[in-house]
Amino acid sequence: MEHREISKMFEKAILSLIFLLLLVITYSVFIGTVDIRSHFFPLLQSTAQSCSAPLRVYMYDLPRRFHVGMLDHSSPDGLPVTSENLPRWPRSSGIKRQHSVEYWLMASLLYDGESEEREAVRVSDPDTAQAFFVPFFSSLSFNTHGHNMTDPDTEFDRQLQIEILEFLRNSKYWQKSGGRDHVIPMTHPNAFRFLRQQLNASILIVADFGRYPRSMSNLSKDVVAPYVHVVESFTDDNPPDPFVARKTLLFFQGNTIRKDEGKVRAKLAKILTGYDDVHYERSAPTTKSIKESTEGMRSSKFCLHPAGDTPSSCRLFDAIVSHCVPVIVSDRIELPFEDEIDYSEFSVFFSIKEAGQPGYMIDQLRQIPKARWIEMWQRLKSISHYYEFQYPPKKEDAVNMVWRQVKNKIPGVQLAVHRHRRLKIPDWWSI
Repeated sequence: MEHREISKMFEKAILSLIFLLLLVITYSVFIGTVDIRSHFFPLLQSTAQSCSAPLRVYMYDLPRRFHVGMLDHSSPDGLPVTSENLPRWPRSSGIKRQHSVEYWLMASLLYDGESEEREAVRVSDPDTAQAFFVPFFSSLSFNTHGHNMTDPDTEFDRQLQIEILEFLRNSKYWQKSGGRDHVIPMTHPNAFRFLRQQLNASILIVADFGRYPRSMSNLSKDVVAPYVHVVESFTDDNPPDPFVARKTLLFFQGNTIRKDEGKVRAKLAKILTGYDDVHYERSAPTTKSIKESTEGMRSSKFCLHPAGDTPSSCRLFDAIVSHCVPVIVSDRIELPFEDEIDYSEFSVFFSIKEAGQPGYMIDQLRQIPKARWIEMWQRLKSISHYYEFQYPPKKEDAVNMVWRQVKNKIPGVQLAVHRHRRLKIPDWWSI
């Protein structure tokens, strides 16, 4: 009898210890002192850490003629570019600014000061890099060396492309991945136009896919970046009643003669005449017209963004930073950061066919209630920082958002590189 009681007491003691141990473990996990994942799911933990850590980027050290030498002709071609001697983007560049994404990406990697939550950091050892940035300003090269494509100066642009391609092909890191982990900006529709087909494996930074065949550029491997806005950001937009303050219903000012989808602009010029609260004006991009557009967008409820020679243009992003609800007319537009941003929350979309119906678009805009428009206006104000290119870079500005998109492509890049190394025949998926 005594032995049985001792046995029961021993069992109770054991159960109490087990309960106490479970209680301590549970409490430790709850307050964060014990990480169960590190013991039982180490792969999950390393994946989470890699997702939150900045992308490690190696930037090739190229002569200045490939990049900032086009902005500053006074420095020697071989002088390394640093954060101290980086030329500032000229404020007088006008419409050329819209294609300057390449400059801001390079500047972000040169920046060596403190910055909150950077999405990419430069590494000096290429063996530790996850991606390789090629600092060739192909868009600026097109705008600088024979802009009209028939100018003899275009030969200089072509020669730069030949040299950069030869440089990459001689790089062991390009050879190692076939260029798949290399990041190359091409935001101008005519950037790298002579040899772009030979870079189709790389991560291209593009504004849209209007001039690229699907075999070269697509959403699965490339990044859609916003154009750099040309108008000044509207930082003091706090009227008592924004709906009433913006007198113009719909605003457009720009070139109305365009190719491809852009032919709709000429048709819209006829359809949108005769409305007192619609401003549709043909103009060339000058300092005066940019100022007029700034004022017009800030005083309008909706800003029209019809397709041009390609589906997108800086006008969309001018509207966003002006907090003017974009009216997008295109059947083929692709938008930046769309995995994180729902454009339907602050934009209105029409197909080419819908926009071409007389009266239809204006009727639809007039039916949008004031409360709904104010919701879109407020949403524009809350997301406009995503479209700011600046130096030094700031948290979740356009530069960091682009680098975040690049980081999201890396797992797919690694998959492609690993498959390529073991395949003995051409990839059967592409046959």
